[in-house]
Amino acid sequence: MIDNDGKFVIKIPASSANLGPGFDSMGVALDLYLELEVEKSDEWKCLSSSADLKDLPQDENHFICQIAIQTAAKYGKVLTPCKINATSDIPLARGLGSSASAIIAGIELADHIGELALTKEEKLLLATEIEGHPDNVGASLYGGLVIGSYQQGEVNILSFTNSKFEVVAVIPQESLLTKDSRGVLPTDFSYPEAIQASSTANLLVAALLSQEWEMAGKMMERDLFHQPYRKKLIPFYEDIENFSKARGAFGVALSGAGPTVLCFCEKGKGKALEHELETAFPEMTIKLLNIDDSGSTVYNLNTCK
Repeated sequence: MIDNDGKFVIKIPASSANLGPGFDSMGVALDLYLELEVEKSDEWKCLSSSADLKDLPQDENHFICQIAIQTAAKYGKVLTPCKINATSDIPLARGLGSSASAIIAGIELADHIGELALTKEEKLLLATEIEGHPDNVGASLYGGLVIGSYQQGEVNILSFTNSKFEVVAVIPQESLLTKDSRGVLPTDFSYPEAIQASSTANLLVAALLSQEWEMAGKMMERDLFHQPYRKKLIPFYEDIENFSKARGAFGVALSGAGPTVLCFCEKGKGKALEHELETAFPEMTIKLLNIDDSGSTVYNLNTCK
């Protein structure tokens, strides 16, 4: 039970979407986190010691506050202002779901302070309406590996936990906005191309769930939806792909819209790959990441996690 009058924490994992051909429909939660320490206040304040968050608005114009206020308004509620101390190790504009984690955090904030009693399904629909697709927000909300579909105002999703793979993220210093990377994508496919692209995505899901790693990597490479176009914006992609696959990665894919590149390997093999990549690409940040199976959580500050 959460004490609605005391301090509480909202913790949201990062996410990676697409995983090759799973465009706008497949995502995975990763163990980087956005955390909000929240207490009621006389006015909205959103403070942070994290470098990426320091320049954001510190009042109700902060993105998370706006999501919370707008969510509550949908249910006829006016939120009591809050003081929020935010920390995050999710890099901005790097394809690791920083905006999706903020959306989920805002919805969780509204749900708790406004006593909305939202179901997880309702939270997902609210987040998907804002984000436009369910992969990032679904992963941050549910945790695990998620596959979702958003059609005609309805969102459906499945989450799979206990995945037997881990990822090494290669994160460049340069950012890449999703709107810019979407600008290079085609507007339509022929019928045969659509069949080929969707069958590749279907087989990737089956391969990941059945631990057919070689096949999963092959399907990531055969994506037709976005990687062939976005790779042109990321000149180091092929170097990382070739290097990591020669050192134990079973597959490589852009994280979301990029520019972060994810190298997938079986559990237990990531540490060695992380070390190799750090040596070969010293100008980039290399992080071994595990799958977060918990998704978003809200708990009292004095509760042991």
